Amino acid sequence: MTLPEGWVEATIDEVAETKLGKMLDAAKNVGQPVAYLRNVNVRWGAFDLSDLQEMKVSAEEAVELRVRDGDLFVCEGGEPGRCAVWHGGDQPIVFQKALHRVRAADGVMAEYLARYIAQLARLGGFNDFLTGSTIKHLPQVGLKKIRLPLPPAPEQRRIVAKLDALTARLARARAELDRVPVLAERQHLALLRSGVTGMLTEDWRSDAKLEPISEALSRVPAPQQGRGGREATDKVIAGVAAIAVNDPQTPLPDGWAWVSLLRVAKQETGHTPSRSKPEYWDGGIPWIGIRDAGAHHGRVIETTMQTISEAGLANSSARLLPAGTVCLSRTASVGYVTMMQTSMATSQDFATWSCTEALLPEYLLFALMAEGDDIRRFGMGSTHTTIYFPEIRAFHIALPPIEEQREIVARLKVALARADRLEAEAARARALLDRLEAAILARAFRGELVPQDPADEPASVLLDRIRAARAAAPKNPKRAMRGAK
Repeated sequence: MTLPEGWVEATIDEVAETKLGKMLDAAKNVGQPVAYLRNVNVRWGAFDLSDLQEMKVSAEEAVELRVRDGDLFVCEGGEPGRCAVWHGGDQPIVFQKALHRVRAADGVMAEYLARYIAQLARLGGFNDFLTGSTIKHLPQVGLKKIRLPLPPAPEQRRIVAKLDALTARLARARAELDRVPVLAERQHLALLRSGVTGMLTEDWRSDAKLEPISEALSRVPAPQQGRGGREATDKVIAGVAAIAVNDPQTPLPDGWAWVSLLRVAKQETGHTPSRSKPEYWDGGIPWIGIRDAGAHHGRVIETTMQTISEAGLANSSARLLPAGTVCLSRTASVGYVTMMQTSMATSQDFATWSCTEALLPEYLLFALMAEGDDIRRFGMGSTHTTIYFPEIRAFHIALPPIEEQREIVARLKVALARADRLEAEAARARALLDRLEAAILARAFRGELVPQDPADEPASVLLDRIRAARAAAPKNPKRAMRGAK
């Protein structure tokens, strides 16, 4: 490690006292209940005290484990190295064994140690000190061995002040970029709703000579629906855009009409072959489950996470549906919409529609998506909503003329692609911020972030003073503490 003049390399053990907290054991712990910090209370650079719990500690432990300003707490497990400096004042709070308390020596800033440990943790810099194969832990002996570049005390303060200023600016930039996905989702929904309600093509429609959808329907036969199942409900539930349960009688642009989906698409569902029959699975026939729909919401699905066999298809109510079939998740996670690129089967969690020539599959996809979370109004259940088949079989769609459906689909594809690009650019900018922060921290710990001052006392002198103070300290801190009382 090449260090600037006046710096020195040291271990955590040389510049701070470390201590693991108290083991949580309700059967053995005695004393008075006291609030304590757990691993989950320590976040990256902050504390979450919303759910402090209590455990019994003795009077001696209450003193020994008490939290005070400037204490650095480092997670021993979970995310080893996640840490924060306590600035909540001296309080009757102790800490659990899942945390290390690092109490910096005079002349060493806890904030500097925290910055270095956090950076090292994110870079995997102390992986050699971790134990455990599945769940990693940072034992106290490993924490003590961590080596760090130690600047003079005044330079530590300059580095921390500079880092605080820069990271505050980075945090503001991240906060702005983190708003982009939310804004993008709102923009997507607004675009979809403007499309399927006719606003997006209002000017185009006024100059076009369109055949009303009612005339087109006179030439397109209704699809044959499957027999059996529950009948469509007669209740009316208006949607927010272009889908409703039965005809809501809301006004539509000229040439449009509220049309039953059963009139323009064959409605079906799927089934899950028996999981106890291995021969029913992994047979190469694409089978859409909820996870597939979530991963392909709003898009064409090309491949599925699971496949079924011919035997699975033959021995269940699953059916191979044609390419272009539109799927809506109606239970579990309600509202995912996707469209099949090739013939596929689905689970019973979906309602599916195979469209006639009077309805473009892409238009139906966009119409269902345009309802957003409001599609839940067609279902029942506040916690676990399900849209039942009586409502699904009563679905009506605000249907434009065929030519206008094509125009709406084309315009939405362009507009949504533009919104997607903006969201992707924001994600790239977010990644650049992460790289910038890493570069700033690297410069800080190489001594390149702030200027050195030749008048600063060298860190080697500081380290010698810490060693001398330790050598002169009482050998039994607990006994000395009891004597002081």
